Amino acid sequence: MAKYSTQIIAKFACLYAGAIWGIFWIPLRAINEAGISGLWSSAIWFVVPTIILLPISFHRWRSIKSGGFRLQITAILSGLTLFLYTVAFLYTDVVRAMLLFYLTPIWSTLMAAFVLGESITLPRVIAIFLAIFGMLIIFGLGLKIPIPNNIGDWLGLCSGITWAVTVVRIRKYESESATDMTIGFFFWCAVMALTISLVLAPNNAPSFGQMQPTLVWLFPFMAIIVIPGAFASLWGPKFISPGLASLLMMTEIIFGSITAAIFANEPFGLREITGVLLIASASLIEPLHDFMNRDTRNAA
Repeated sequence: MAKYSTQIIAKFACLYAGAIWGIFWIPLRAINEAGISGLWSSAIWFVVPTIILLPISFHRWRSIKSGGFRLQITAILSGLTLFLYTVAFLYTDVVRAMLLFYLTPIWSTLMAAFVLGESITLPRVIAIFLAIFGMLIIFGLGLKIPIPNNIGDWLGLCSGITWAVTVVRIRKYESESATDMTIGFFFWCAVMALTISLVLAPNNAPSFGQMQPTLVWLFPFMAIIVIPGAFASLWGPKFISPGLASLLMMTEIIFGSITAAIFANEPFGLREITGVLLIASASLIEPLHDFMNRDTRNAA
């Protein structure tokens, strides 16, 4: 019973994590609008939570050390995912980056079958089809999945693959601490973003005076919203199938579409509503199937 309850909480954690990543474009755009260039806005976005987590990092340094290389590989992969995904937006359309990233349920389901020996069930196949179809409807592409044709497209696709590898590792090594992974996640994101910013745009580094108005609201936003969302995205996949975790996190598209309509005056009509309903339905298929099977077993 306790295991079943943990799995339910894990599913809600993945839904919540997706919702948080669905609004992460808002502070990123606000940093850009403050006059800070794209690469450096990403660097600031990652450095702030790293600073917030420093006290916890010092407190947990023994745990982080005991996690060793295995823990850091998972943290690096998760950080690389968000870094690639963020940079993809700079070099291709947001729509194409999101679509190519959210082929993740396919990759994670296949990897889980190969690495963890999980079976690929009919409900999972139906859920993946509904989710991707709903995503294509939202973005007005019908049944046409974009083929990568520029560096941003490839970064979006690669970020989805690295996230699939990450959730499979999280599931395989479920004893690893989600807190320690969260610390490593932001740390490695910050290292990658600062390195690429210093290499490609050293002259665009913002001054403290330029950053100060942004930092006033960015610190509490990260502490209250983003860091818990990142923790949920690394904790939830410990207890459920990697493919299901990837499907549940597609709430990012739902919340991204809704917040874009509210804050960026982007359209949200019948097409978007239809896509949202399909993605929401996809996220419910497997949990409902498992719940009905559980009731049937209990009745027997």
